[in-house]
Formats: sequence, structure tokens, C-alpha cells
Amino acid sequence: MKPYEKVGKIVTKTLNSTVNLAVLILLLLLLVFGSYSLWDSHQVYQAAGANQYAMYKPTTEEVESFQDLQAVSDEVIAWLSVYGTNVDYPVAQTDNNSKYVNTDIKGNYSLSGALFLDYQNASDFSDFNSIIYGHHMDKQVMFGGLEYFGDKDFFDERRYGNLFHSGREHGLEFFAFMHVDAYDFTIYNVGVSDDRRQEFIDNLYDKAMNTRDIGVTIDDNILLLSTCTSDSTNGRHILAARILEDSFANPFPEDEDGGGLGIGGIDNQAGISLLDRIPIWGWFVLWVLLLLLILLIADGIRSITKNKRAKKDKKSKKKDKKEDKEKESELDEQKEGSEEN
Repeated sequence: MKPYEKVGKIVTKTLNSTVNLAVLILLLLLLVFGSYSLWDSHQVYQAAGANQYAMYKPTTEEVESFQDLQAVSDEVIAWLSVYGTNVDYPVAQTDNNSKYVNTDIKGNYSLSGALFLDYQNASDFSDFNSIIYGHHMDKQVMFGGLEYFGDKDFFDERRYGNLFHSGREHGLEFFAFMHVDAYDFTIYNVGVSDDRRQEFIDNLYDKAMNTRDIGVTIDDNILLLSTCTSDSTNGRHILAARILEDSFANPFPEDEDGGGLGIGGIDNQAGISLLDRIPIWGWFVLWVLLLLLILLIADGIRSITKNKRAKKDKKSKKKDKKEDKEKESELDEQKEGSEEN
């Protein structure tokens, strides 16, 4: 083998080893980053889950737990439940509409924020139109489940909710679901004048994709639940309800195992996927298995390449050996010819 070929072989082998090491390091970094991302995402959704606040939920018989939450934050004013969904959260109100976008109900920084009443509304929900805002999140946490009211059957099956405020429960009766623009001030108007109330009600029905005729009048108190949409930057989903003095029983009682409708969960119609059921450790195991699979494939490719290179080297050596033998034969012939002369 010629000297430059030996040098090329050494360089190639060194480069291959370096590339293999770099790929392994990259895969390990991806595993670490992916595992951290899954853990972080899991923490965000866990913190946003309604079960985190279940201990504070007020009932007709017992309100002390809710008062305990108000002792932690005096900006907690109500508790909202939308029957047949995962919406079962305390509601806050402060002097702006920015704080609770990234602050939880206890005042801690949180990407999931908290449900909050528009700062311009009366805290006793006595305005003609009150608005509660909340993040649209996956896994049906916060207001992530409201989008399913766009389905007619889902809307028809979920008529009632509950709003606890001012020390007692009030019923919610949902009558419209719509997709509107965030800058539609004919909807996002908490100061509707008395002479424009009927126009406001008619506008809600006109813009709604699903409605229910419950006889809403200008003397009612309306509550809008507002959240972002996933398909447009300025898109908003709004579920409209009438606030009533009398409360409604939850027609979706929680199962004993916590997997029923209502505060415990949401049915298959809401689209809980198999992936959502995989625990965080399960995702970590999948990442490890994927890494091992990639390493096995890489090792197989490396073995095939190595075998091909070995065969090529063997063939090259045979060729070199044959050429050397031929050269020796030529030299011997030349030597014999010289001796004869």
C-alpha cells in the first residue's frame, strides 16, 4: 500500500470516530433536552389542573375552605364550574387585565395564569355583561375545553354551570358559543348602556355558531367566558351564559375513581388522546428506547461500512501483492537476461 493511501486511511478512520462521537453526544443532548421539556410541560399542566384547587372549592354547606384561599389572596372573588368539562376553578380580579395572564391564583408566577374577571366589572357580577378570561391550554385544563362547545352535540349536552360568589352559589345557563375577533368591541363591552342591551343580546345570537333559546332578556346578568383559539392569533372562543339566583345540580357527577365528567375529567368527545394518558416516566422510557434504536441502527450502518471497507482493503492488498509479484518476476527475468548477455 502506498504511503499516501495509508495516511488517507488513518485520516478517514479518525474522522469516522469523531463523527460517531459527535452523533452520540448530540443524541444524548437531545435525550436530556427532550426529557426536560417533557418534565417542564408536565409541570405546567399539572399546576394548571383543576385538582390543584379542589380542596378550596366552596359548597352550599361549607365555605371555610374557600375563605382559606381568600386568606392567601384577597383578590379571589368567585368559583366557576362548567358542568361536563374540566373547568372548575377559582376566579380572581385585580385592577388590570394583565396580572393573572402569567400569575396563578395564589400570586405565584405561572405560565398557565389563572381565571380572572375583567377589572372593569363589578366583583359581585351585578353588571349586565361580565367577562371572565382564561388561557386556552391542551389537555382541557383552564379554558382549553371550551372549544368543544363548537360541536353541536357537545353544546346541547352541557347546558348548566355554577358560579359561587358573594357567599352563595348561582346557576349558569349557557345559551351561545361563538368564535370572534379579540378586537370585536361589540362583544368585549362591559359597559353596555341600558338602551343597547337588546342589541347586545341579538349580536351574541347572530355571531354564535351554536345557540339555545332560553329567553335571555335585558334584565338578566350575562357572563362571557373568553379564551384564545388555536387557529388564529386574534381569534377568541366565547361561551355565553345567563346568571341565575338558583343553582343547578351537576348532571355529570364525578366517578369514584375520579375519571368521570365534571371536575374529575372530560368524556371521549372532548378528545382525550392516548398520548395524553402517557405519564412522564413513560415518555422518558420512550426517549431511551428511541435513543437505543438509533444507536443500534448507527452501529449496524457502521458495521456494514466497516465490512465493505475491510473487503476493499483485502482486495487492494491482493492486488498490491499481485503487482509486487509481477514486478519481482520482471526483475528476475531482467536479471536472467543480463546474466546471459
